[in-house]
Amino acid sequence: MKFVDEAVIDIAAGNGGAGCMSFRREKCIPFGGPNGGNGGKGGDIWFVGDRNLNTLIDYRYARRHEARNGEAGRGSDQFGAASEDIVLRVPVVHRTSGRPRILATYVW
Repeated sequence: MKFVDEAVIDIAAGNGGAGCMSFRREKCIPFGGPNGGNGGKGGDIWFVGDRNLNTLIDYRYARRHEARNGEAGRGSDQFGAASEDIVLRVPVVHRTSGRPRILATYVW
C-alpha cells in the first residue's frame, strides 16, 4: 500500500435552485396573488474524520468533488428539491487548508 500524506483537491458546493415567479389565475378570484416556489438548497461538502483511515490515497486520483445544484421552483407554491451533501472521509489527524488560509484542522 502506498502512503500518501498530502493531497490537493478541488471542491465546489452546489448552488441553490432558481425560484419561480408566477401568479395565481382563477375565474372567480380577481386578484389571485403570487404563488411561485423557492429554489432548492444546493449540496454542501463535509469533511469527516475516520479512525479507520491512515492515508489520503483515495484523493490522489479523484481530485474534483462537487455537490449538485438544487432544483428550480415551480408554480402553485411548489418548492424545488434540495440536493444531497457530499461527505469526504479523511484521517483523524488532518489539516485542511485553502489557498489564502487554513479552513480547518481535524484532531480527534
